[in-house]
Amino acid sequence: MSSAQPSDTVTGTATANVTGTTVTAFAAPSQGELVMKVIPLPADVNANGDIFGGWVMAQVDLAGSVLPARHVKGRMATVAVNEFIFKHPVRVGDILSFYACIQRVGRTSITVQVEVFAERYDAQGQYLKVTQANLTYVAIDEQGRPRPIPR
Repeated sequence: MSSAQPSDTVTGTATANVTGTTVTAFAAPSQGELVMKVIPLPADVNANGDIFGGWVMAQVDLAGSVLPARHVKGRMATVAVNEFIFKHPVRVGDILSFYACIQRVGRTSITVQVEVFAERYDAQGQYLKVTQANLTYVAIDEQGRPRPIPR
């Protein structure tokens, strides 16, 4: 992909040449809460030399669980990945910032949107949305059955 999608726009823009491809990078998002930061390592790469999508998915699941944990006040489980979009490859050394916001709170479940922004090692301070996802978590009791979320 040679340029960021319009939905990648957050606030302020800058153009950068990132490893031979010109992309539009953006300031950190103003919506959502920063729930996690991580740097992928060489052990996390796929056969193409980019970070393995499954590794990114696992990190998104962890980040997505942060806000629901405040509401659920107990055990919970991921029950659905409603949407998962890889917009740009993640590379070794990127600083990944995971922003989450609650989309819906039901009787036993919470749906969360997670957006992942990368600061490339050669373009620090510029954020590029690399992944976005919507996940649903359900509060569970000790036997693994759904239980009401405390109000």
